[in-house]
Amino acid sequence: MQKWLIVYSSNTGNTEQIAKAMFQVLGSEAADIYSIKEAPAVEQLPQYDIIAVGYWLTRGAPDKAVQQWLHNLSGKRVVLFQTHGTDKYSEHSVTAFTRAASCLGDNCEVLGTFGCQGRINPVLLNKRLTLSADDPHAPTERNKKRWVMAAQHPDTTDLAEARQFIAAIQRKLILREKYQNTQQ
Repeated sequence: MQKWLIVYSSNTGNTEQIAKAMFQVLGSEAADIYSIKEAPAVEQLPQYDIIAVGYWLTRGAPDKAVQQWLHNLSGKRVVLFQTHGTDKYSEHSVTAFTRAASCLGDNCEVLGTFGCQGRINPVLLNKRLTLSADDPHAPTERNKKRWVMAAQHPDTTDLAEARQFIAAIQRKLILREKYQNTQQ
């Protein structure tokens, strides 16, 4: 059995909800789960075969604590998951995965990525209400609609999709191992 580590950083509770949904699939026998503040030190990482790292976005990238932690990983198989206030298939979201992957240490393999829209920190929303019209985060009608939509996530569908995603990664790993065994 492969041992998983789930590490997450959560600003509003969105990423924590996704992490816990993923953990439900894996179970406590196959996985450990920690917030970034309590994450194991790099010396303890060899016991884990797969590391799932979740984060919220700030300026189109993982938060600083996760960026620093990702730099410590080397030679690991990694799953990245993120929550953000924009559409989960937006350019902003996709680019953020690239930025997260670029933070990884040497010889890491990204097994998959999962994105989920989530409510925006109310303090940040209040700041955005004062922005000038030429700022991309200004309170335009389009942005206000997006903020309302984001406030409804993660919802039960998002959590189910997170569970399905982790189950699919598990299946992929089993199939990969079977294939590699036939090639020997």
